[in-house]
Amino acid sequence: MKMKKLLLLSAIVLIYACKDKPEKMTPEEKIMTEPDGGIGKGATSPVMQFPTDIEKAHHKANFLEHKAVQFDIILQFGGKERLNAKITTLTNSGKIKIEKKDSTFLSFDGDKAWIYPASQNYDGARFDMFTWQYFFALPFKLTDNGTQWEMPEQRILDSTKVTSARLTFGNDIGDAPDDWYIIYQSEDQKLAAAAYIVTLNKEVQTAEANPHAIKYHDYKMVDGVPFATKWTFHNWSKENGIEDEIGEAKISNIEFINTDSNFFKARQKASEIKK
Repeated sequence: MKMKKLLLLSAIVLIYACKDKPEKMTPEEKIMTEPDGGIGKGATSPVMQFPTDIEKAHHKANFLEHKAVQFDIILQFGGKERLNAKITTLTNSGKIKIEKKDSTFLSFDGDKAWIYPASQNYDGARFDMFTWQYFFALPFKLTDNGTQWEMPEQRILDSTKVTSARLTFGNDIGDAPDDWYIIYQSEDQKLAAAAYIVTLNKEVQTAEANPHAIKYHDYKMVDGVPFATKWTFHNWSKENGIEDEIGEAKISNIEFINTDSNFFKARQKASEIKK
């Protein structure tokens, strides 16, 4: 599963007149103003208030003050280990390095993705390269360039209605711009869960026939920034929302670090990851 990077106010009347067809935001429409001062010049639009609140709850400004963040992940699906690795990423997600316990190294140098040794290249390596890093960084990427949001609405999460909104992406954003997310907000405005589809190497119709969700648990503060230390993965449907659990990930040893210019470079004789 791969994930991606992250992130309309014509008049309040227009928004409520179109409740049956939620409005999407283009990057240019994200921050709008009312000439009559109704919400104040430069105020955040109602559509963008939802993701902005989540980013504030996760102290995005503090997160971005650091150059890079590193964490260990043990990921299991169906009782079988899917990934056991240390992941390091620039806080702007521009470069990534994955050091697997089996001594396989994956790296994204900002341009291309690589794997070492070349003999360990496998189908799904590019998915691993970007997906788990994206799920980790998601609370800080909700207003990235190319993100498009619909008006928030109430959806059921754990038998309780919470505020949620649909996120899509502009053309040519990441490896899979046709992916979409339903982002769920907790009572304290943190990221509670995200339903999603994965369109990497598959048709949209195929992906939409098998949507999933990730739930974020057990938040821990690291240098003033909250991070979920447990993820659970679930089936998801439009009718029922989050359903049965199918996997989980444990996140540990989270720390902000400094990296030099060579840290994310591919190793000699590494093979490029293309899928």
